[in-house]
Amino acid sequence: MSKLRSDVTKKNLQVKDKQREFQTMQIEAERFSGDLTSAKELFTENETSIAELQASLSEIGKEHDEIKAREQVAVASLAEEKSKLIGLDEELSSMESALTTKTKFSAENKLRIQKVRHLVEKLEAEVNAVTHAIKKLENDNEWVEQEKELFGKPNTPYNFHGVDIAAYRDEHNRLVHRMQGIKKTVNTKVMNMIENVEKKEASLKTMIRTIEKDKKKIEETIVSLDDYKRKALVETWENVTKDFGNIFSDLLPGSTAKLVMPEGATDITEGLEVKVALGNVWKESLAELSGGQRSLVALSLILALLQFKPAPMYILDEVDAALDLSHTQNIGQLIKTRFKGAQFIVVSLKEGMFTNANRVFRTRFQEGTSTVSVM
Repeated sequence: MSKLRSDVTKKNLQVKDKQREFQTMQIEAERFSGDLTSAKELFTENETSIAELQASLSEIGKEHDEIKAREQVAVASLAEEKSKLIGLDEELSSMESALTTKTKFSAENKLRIQKVRHLVEKLEAEVNAVTHAIKKLENDNEWVEQEKELFGKPNTPYNFHGVDIAAYRDEHNRLVHRMQGIKKTVNTKVMNMIENVEKKEASLKTMIRTIEKDKKKIEETIVSLDDYKRKALVETWENVTKDFGNIFSDLLPGSTAKLVMPEGATDITEGLEVKVALGNVWKESLAELSGGQRSLVALSLILALLQFKPAPMYILDEVDAALDLSHTQNIGQLIKTRFKGAQFIVVSLKEGMFTNANRVFRTRFQEGTSTVSVM
């Protein structure tokens, strides 16, 4: 029983293996069945395609027969065209040969034409040169125009038949060579240079006469200006020295001053110097005066000049700084009486100026700022 059981067990295992194989084969059979169905369908389709291809093949055969027939016609036509082409090639070769010959002939003709043109141009240039030379000879020699009707006629000096032109050319070249040698030592342009120099000389003489006239006028103008200047200086001197003495006398009573020419001077243009007299004594130099007196002299001279040529307004800045109160009072009265038509702006710290002023502006420094008040 145990052996049988083991055999049964083995058989069961074999049965299970066979079942698995059967299932596998069953699955493969199903797959083969599907493949077979697909193969049958593909076979059917292929049969249909084969039928169609056979029909197409039949049509292609017909077309092939037609193409072959056309090919035979084309081959015959090609053979005919080849024969024509061979004839054309032979004709083209003959034409190329003829063209080469014609081209060579044309190049030779062009070369001949070019040579002829160069010859014509050369002849034309020679004709123009000869024509120009003839015109130059006619212009340079007046007798050519008069005698040219006799040129070449017999029994005249101008019969050139039988003349050896080569000998004359050699003689001409010899003379030209000799003339060129002479030109190195002789200036052939001297006549033209003389004419230019004469023209320049005439122009310079005219300019010299004009300059001399202008110089004379300028000298006369200088003389008249010097006379006018001298007269103006004399007039100014006479008026200014008179007012200078009067003003200085008013500022410093009992004194006088004047402007005089220095010793040895003969003309007023050489300068003037100031002379001052205190009482009846004339001082030799201004260095003998005090500082205040020199200030009065300077102020008097300035006021005398201003009185000679007055201006509408004057500004004086502390001209009385070095003077005492009496002199300041005199300056204020002098300005008030002698310069009535002018306006003076005077900066001063002296009472003598304030008393003679029409209006006084007083400036003060108050609380850090400058203030102005009118008195």
